[in-house]
Amino acid sequence: MATSGTTSSAATGKAQSGANGSRGDGTDGGEPRAGKRSTSDAVLSDALGGDGPRSFPGLAAAKLAAGLARKPQAVAQRGASLAAELARIALGTSELEPEHGDRRFKDKGWKLNPAFRRLLQLYLAAGKTIDELIDDADLDWRAEHRVRFAASNLLDAVAPSNFPPTNPTVLKAVIDSGGLNFIQGLRNFVEDVRGRPFLPASVDSSEFEVGRNLAITPGAVVFRNDVFELLQYEPQTEKVRETPLLLVPQMINKYYIADLAPGKSLVEWTAKQGQQTFAISWRNPDERHSDWSYDAYCQAMHDALEVVEELTGSAQTHVLGLCAGGTIAAMTIAHLTAVGKEDRIASLTLGVNVLDTSRAGQGEALLDELSGSLAMVESSRKGYLSGKGLAELFAWMRPNDMVWGYWVNNYLLGQPPPAWDILYWNSDQTNMPAALHRDFVQLGLENSLVEPGGVEIFGTPIDLSKTTVDTYIVAGISDHISPWESAYRTTQLLGSEPKFVLSTSGHIVAMVNPPGNEKANFKTNNRNPPDPREWLKTASTHEGTWWPDWTEWLAERSGDEVDAPRELGNDEHPVLGEAPGTYVRHEA
Repeated sequence: MATSGTTSSAATGKAQSGANGSRGDGTDGGEPRAGKRSTSDAVLSDALGGDGPRSFPGLAAAKLAAGLARKPQAVAQRGASLAAELARIALGTSELEPEHGDRRFKDKGWKLNPAFRRLLQLYLAAGKTIDELIDDADLDWRAEHRVRFAASNLLDAVAPSNFPPTNPTVLKAVIDSGGLNFIQGLRNFVEDVRGRPFLPASVDSSEFEVGRNLAITPGAVVFRNDVFELLQYEPQTEKVRETPLLLVPQMINKYYIADLAPGKSLVEWTAKQGQQTFAISWRNPDERHSDWSYDAYCQAMHDALEVVEELTGSAQTHVLGLCAGGTIAAMTIAHLTAVGKEDRIASLTLGVNVLDTSRAGQGEALLDELSGSLAMVESSRKGYLSGKGLAELFAWMRPNDMVWGYWVNNYLLGQPPPAWDILYWNSDQTNMPAALHRDFVQLGLENSLVEPGGVEIFGTPIDLSKTTVDTYIVAGISDHISPWESAYRTTQLLGSEPKFVLSTSGHIVAMVNPPGNEKANFKTNNRNPPDPREWLKTASTHEGTWWPDWTEWLAERSGDEVDAPRELGNDEHPVLGEAPGTYVRHEA
């Protein structure tokens, strides 16, 4: 344990990834810490079902009590240590400090004012003691995560920064504005509670519009069915690579995280590198689409591949799968392998994706047969899993960043939330069909993708170890959705020897990672040992972002250069409208 104490709560550094004060979007950086616990894949987190925070540890709390009851001496020692620390706090000699980068306590008043400094140290001392008591209980992995999650939620909620009388920044705002900050905060609160998700607004959405300043790389819709639209992007070079690229995005939130804005668009970057680029834009489902299972989404990828092949004349296609879209891509390619058609795939790139869900983090720890069954019953009743409810769940998985920070900013300080394109995309929720939700819950509970024949696509058993296409895997070092260690385990599942790349930042910014960021770097290794920690020890660090490395890797596998097509679409697949299309504008 660090002598400086915990930043926000018991196990904040264990139950959640990254240092406190990291952005809720996962933009924090830094090296992974030993024993880091983080939240699981988004789909598994969603399996908990219902609304609001899951802060009741249930049986895990009983295990905690039993574990501590077996160690009365350890409990007494922690109590004595706490009493001694409280005495040092009272005398002003305590050395407890929040972790570097904790934005809640950045005001100088927390350090310079004796009263606020002692209040903060009391809070840190309590969190440190609870953290140590959980360690002492020697809980199993799942119970420990459940207890830490509950403790973290509770202690984050009672942080002194969340209350006007105990937050020096708020008190200064009262003096500066004569209390008008509370009036504006009330207006912000009323606006936020008018609809779901029931959370403080995280972004000023008035500054953004899809098709105006987001998702504006030139292109066209060249295919549409009930499940998806296929976008073909205009070439931005006179010559293009023979082998095209197909983006298979996540089914949670919308595809344009890969086409965020000029200069921050992955599809714009690939087009400028001479890559023929296509993207799937999923339909936002409702109760009419409740029976769309992963078979439906794998069929959609099959359909998209056929259209791409017909438009480009290429016998092969590169596939880029993001987050849960990577799972669909991996399963579809495994099916092509099983039926002898793997040669249609030139390569597979997986971005912030987890296929092996064993011990994948906090969400996986909270998932069990009962919670999974309840979640499936609820989504089956409605026909879909609500995107707005999912947004609430994600927020409560990281309440310090996604709830309480905006609580202070919006309501106590009366300030508007930031105008940031990434946060706008993050708030642009989508639903998930009940059948797909069921399938993903079962994948999480059974971890069936790691077993040969554990999953069937169109009635055909698949085996990831038979997939031998060249593979490029990207993970984020501080990813709180798809922990990099979990993403790394894919290197042990496939029949090929993937190139694993570890990028700075978290789940979103690891992908929105254009060249030009002086702080960015990425790690690679010529070997993929079974243990990710061993991989990290011997990895080489490269300055800059992974985008140029990846497009160079693609180019080596993309055949000859050919003349760029003069027009998008063709007679069989005519242009149906300009990108970004219509499905991306459907609200949850």
